[in-house]
Amino acid sequence: MEENLSAWERYPGYEINLLPCDSVTRVSYKNKIVAESAASLLVKESEHDARLYLPEDDVNWENFQVSDHQSNCPFKGDASYWSLKLDDEIQENVAWTYKEPVSKVAGLKGYVSFDMEALKVELIQKWGEEGDEPITTRFPTWGDAKDLLASLDVQPIGENLFQSDPYPNPPVGTIIEELKERRKRSVVEGGHQLAQAVVAASKAVPNQRVTSASMIFSKAASFDAPSDVRVNVLRGGRSFSCLDVQTVQADSMRSAAIVLMDASDKDRLKHACEMPKVPGPYESTLRDWNVSGREIRVVDNAYTADLDHMGPPELHAWIRFRDNPEEQYQHKALMTQAITHWTIAAAMRPHPGISQALAHVSLSTGPLKADINFHDDVDVSQWMLYVNDAVYAGKGHAQGSGKIFSIKGDLLATYSIHAMIRDFPASAKGGRNAM
Repeated sequence: MEENLSAWERYPGYEINLLPCDSVTRVSYKNKIVAESAASLLVKESEHDARLYLPEDDVNWENFQVSDHQSNCPFKGDASYWSLKLDDEIQENVAWTYKEPVSKVAGLKGYVSFDMEALKVELIQKWGEEGDEPITTRFPTWGDAKDLLASLDVQPIGENLFQSDPYPNPPVGTIIEELKERRKRSVVEGGHQLAQAVVAASKAVPNQRVTSASMIFSKAASFDAPSDVRVNVLRGGRSFSCLDVQTVQADSMRSAAIVLMDASDKDRLKHACEMPKVPGPYESTLRDWNVSGREIRVVDNAYTADLDHMGPPELHAWIRFRDNPEEQYQHKALMTQAITHWTIAAAMRPHPGISQALAHVSLSTGPLKADINFHDDVDVSQWMLYVNDAVYAGKGHAQGSGKIFSIKGDLLATYSIHAMIRDFPASAKGGRNAM
């Protein structure tokens, strides 16, 4: 116990938060459910991936046997283990508990956690329309849709100056410096930066709405450090305003955008292109993108790591969110964040032996420029169809055009993406995305 106390004293910024999990937690091995609970704890710990702890009463103990293995965590205490035994197969030391946890985490008593690599740990959420099937997300996740919105919804820290905090905050290695090497690749997507620019512009000129935004991504940004979003109102008018928005990290510009604002008038005339006839969301492939509270379904399983999957240079994806944000600019930000996901995958589809499996491994890929135009009000809690056409690929580049429709067929936005797809230099194979 003295060792545990000294660890907390040595690292005063260390935190372990025990939070109620708002999803059903399911633990399985080869399709055999070995634990399931609607009363799990989400344990967020500094320097660690989040973990789920299930009540002991919700574990199917007939599948487990006591192990002699023990371990000590200087922040939580001594852990006792079980091994999973199914038929003649044994998975050693895949479940553990803290029978007498340190007082700071006394709430762990009576709860069990599981090895997330040896066993499948999933979040099961039920939301949407009556009769919709549950949404399953593999754990650990990047975070929840609430975390995604919070990272997009940049906060003011000065006049026309906004900030996005690191995620997680603080990043791995901040408190225990030796753990910096455990940091994962944490590049901020281009669509994420563009969405932040939409939010910053909306807050800088609150009496107008963003009608279009065009951004160039000049250097990769990281989730490991805060980012400043700087807004310069080039012209502020009663009907239209033009803004320059820059993302700056570590005193280096990462992206630059031009944003057009408008004090909307009534419709003098109105028409829009029709939504293409494609399979609906429930006839499309569910994609687990490690964000709970967001559901993505891809038509024809077109976003895939299968090197043998071929098709036309197009990709259609359905997206919706569990929550309905208060502000229209928040809806637009969540919708915008996803636009840079698809063009590269669509450009790869017609070519044999090439797929998403090669991105950031042997191929350096990423968006260079993104443009979006907003047309109608958005409700991200309802299905949105992203229609993506890769109209050109060559010379290390790909160009895509896109449209976003509501489930009712209303045209919500149009966009274009200029991306790169090129081989890594021989010395950099397997390295990070250059953007």
